[in-house]
Amino acid sequence: MASSLIGKPFNAYRAVDGKLTSTPSTIPSLGPSDVLIRLTHSGVCYTDYEFFRTGLPLALGHEGVGIVEAVGSAVSTLKVGDRAGAGFGRRSCGHCRYCLTGKDIWCYERVTYGWGDFDNGTFSAYYVGDEAHLFKIPDGLASEDAAPLQCAGATVYTALRDTVKPTDRVGIIGIGGLGHLAIRFASKMGTEVVVFSTSRDKESEARGFGASEFVLLSELDKVSKPVDVLVVAGARYPDWSKVLVKEVLARAGIIIPLPAPTMGPLVLPADNLMWEGYNVHSSLVASRVPHTEMLEFAARHKIKPTIQLYKFEGAETIKTVFDNLENNKVRYRAVLEF
Repeated sequence: MASSLIGKPFNAYRAVDGKLTSTPSTIPSLGPSDVLIRLTHSGVCYTDYEFFRTGLPLALGHEGVGIVEAVGSAVSTLKVGDRAGAGFGRRSCGHCRYCLTGKDIWCYERVTYGWGDFDNGTFSAYYVGDEAHLFKIPDGLASEDAAPLQCAGATVYTALRDTVKPTDRVGIIGIGGLGHLAIRFASKMGTEVVVFSTSRDKESEARGFGASEFVLLSELDKVSKPVDVLVVAGARYPDWSKVLVKEVLARAGIIIPLPAPTMGPLVLPADNLMWEGYNVHSSLVASRVPHTEMLEFAARHKIKPTIQLYKFEGAETIKTVFDNLENNKVRYRAVLEF
């Protein structure tokens, strides 16, 4: 690592006494497996806003893309000048049964955004990450499009990858930050995509993303035939008594609740679950293997998020994005450009 970079100052952004605050940081000496990235873009996820609201004083941001500036002595998969992405997962042990089977997100020693590595966020000029949890960005993806894929894209891709077959019908509730990407990925996986929405105004957009059928949640009886997998990608849970019926979700179907309220209870009708054979598939964010696959898949199929780009001018820019997220004004992923 160039000695001129060690100790170079930059700012991170945290919640301090309830306010978004710029805090000083410096580039550390790199360990053998560390990689220093000069960030060019960062997605802003609702999770960032939630952590800010809780007052957790971590360095905010977890959807970063930038240029590799320096690497540790043992790094072999990235080199100076490469584009690389950093996401939700930060470290894992590498030798447990989860890590050895490509499921490192479930590692008991995992370090993830918000639960460790508190001084490393992507709302800043630099990011230091562990080589094993950084991802080379394919040439076919622009950096501003690749940033939201580091969390949102990886999250929906791994949920679909683990549950769907090309012959399936996939239902998606919610056309937002995750939902619009879920439509795009599911359609390119060869499935029939059925979008369930509260608003008829979103039908044209949903079909443009790849939906083959559009049904209002108030008119579930109009679905042409049941879906095999139901992805809940909205901010609220649906009326389960109306959704979990065999005419909407096929028997032995799979329910994937993604971002819908994680702090409260998930109450499902036990009678329907048992007699219709429904299965709930819990999915967090991607482990390293599906994350890498997702980037390659997105580049191959030209999948990109719908973004709003914000030129970064400090804390005020982040505050503006947070306000827009709170008021549902972001279509559909906000991206900071440094």
